[in-house]
Amino acid sequence: MNNDILSTPLAARMRPARLEEFIGQKHIVSEGKLLYRMIKTDRLSSVIFCGPPGVGKTTLARIISNETRLAFKRLNAVSAGVGDIRDVADSAKVSFENPTGRVVLFFDEIHRLNKNQQDVLLPYVEDGTIILIGATIENPYYAVNRALISRSTVFRFEPLCEDDILQLLHTAASDKEKGLGLLPLNITDEAYRHIAYCADGDARKALTSLELAAMTTEKNASGEIIIDLSVAEECTGARAIKYDTAGENHYDTASAFIKSMRNYMEPDAVLHYLARMIEAGEKPEFIARRIMIAAAEEVGLANPAALQVAVAAAQAVEMVGWPESSLILAEAALMVACSPKSNAAYKGINKALEDVRTKKIGKIPSNLKNTDYEGAVKLSPKEAYKYSHDYPNARAEQQYLPDELRSVRYYYPKRSGSEAKIYERMAQLFSEDYLKEKD
Repeated sequence: MNNDILSTPLAARMRPARLEEFIGQKHIVSEGKLLYRMIKTDRLSSVIFCGPPGVGKTTLARIISNETRLAFKRLNAVSAGVGDIRDVADSAKVSFENPTGRVVLFFDEIHRLNKNQQDVLLPYVEDGTIILIGATIENPYYAVNRALISRSTVFRFEPLCEDDILQLLHTAASDKEKGLGLLPLNITDEAYRHIAYCADGDARKALTSLELAAMTTEKNASGEIIIDLSVAEECTGARAIKYDTAGENHYDTASAFIKSMRNYMEPDAVLHYLARMIEAGEKPEFIARRIMIAAAEEVGLANPAALQVAVAAAQAVEMVGWPESSLILAEAALMVACSPKSNAAYKGINKALEDVRTKKIGKIPSNLKNTDYEGAVKLSPKEAYKYSHDYPNARAEQQYLPDELRSVRYYYPKRSGSEAKIYERMAQLFSEDYLKEKD
C-alpha cells in the first residue's frame, strides 16, 4: 500500500465527506430531521454538538464544511487566542473572498473557552458574522457560556450501536482507496464482533484497533493476514469472555445476578456475577438498571433506602464511567443483596394492573371525583368527600375503590425489615386475618 496513505491514521482516512456516507446519529441526521435539513438547505445557524469521543461530532462538522457555500474555519479552544477569533471574524468581512459576509467557525472543545474568548466570540455570534459549531464531550448546559447556549441549538450525539460500528469496520476493511482493502485480510466474524463490542460506541477506537491488528499481524504461509479472536483480543486489550451482549450468555449472567440479589444474604454470588459483567465490558447503565429494578421488586418497602442507593448509583455511573463505577455498582448491588426482602409492592401493582386490563373496573366513586372547576355539579352531603386530615390518624371511612372492586385486596405487607412496621399498623387498624394473603 502507498506509504503516504498509511502515514495517516485509518480513522482519519475513513472520515466520510458527504452526509449520505455518515453512519450513526439517526435521531438527528436522518432524512427529514432538523439538522439534516439545516445542512442540506445550507441554512445552518449556530449549533453545539455534545457527546462522548468518537461518535461523529468532528466528522459531521467536516461534512458541513463540504456542504456549505460559506467560508469554513476551525479553531481549538485550548490553543486559540482572542486574536484568532477576531481574525476569523475579519475574514468574513473581506468581500472579494467572502461575499456572504458570514463564516462558519468550528470550535473544538468549546467547553474550554475562557471568559476573554467568550466575550470576544459572543458579539460575532449574535450579529451572525460567525455561525458557530461547537463540539464538546461535556454537558454544554453546565460547561458552556449560557449566552452562547441561548443562541445555539444543542444536538446530543449518542455512542454508536454495535451494528453501526460493524458497518464501519467492514467498510474500512474492504475500501481499496482509503481503507485496508489492498491488504490480504481475512477477518473472522468473532474478531469483528469483539472489536466492535470493545469499542463501546467509539468509531475511532474501533478503527484504530482494526488498523493495529492489520498492520502488526504477519502474513501466513498462504500470504493472508489472519485476524481472528486472539489477535482482536491483543489489539483491544480486552479478553473475550464468553459473554455476548445480545446473546444467551448475556441474559444468563444477568439472570444469575438478579436471582442472587433476590436471595437474602447472598453477597458473594452477587459480586461474582457483577464481576463477570464488568470484565466482559457490560455497560454500567445496563447493570445499574438491573439493580434499580431489583431494589423495587425484591426489596421494596422492607428497606426503602435500597432504591435510593440504587438510583444514586445509576446517576453516579453516568458521571464516572469505568473503572470507578465498579465500586459504585458493587455498593448498590450489595445493598440490595443484604436487605430484608419483600415483593409485596411488586405483587400488588401487578395484580392491580391485571384487574384494570381484564375486569370491569367501574366508575370512580363520586366522592373522589374532582370538583375544583367551574360548573362542577355539587355533591349531596351523603356523597361529599371527607377530608382525611379532619379524622384521627388521617383516616376517613368512606368509599375509595369502585363498586365492582370494593372487596379487592392488592397489598399484603410482609413482616420483613421496615415493612414490618406497616404490617403492625395495618394489623392494629384491621386484623391479623385481614393481612393473610388470599389465593
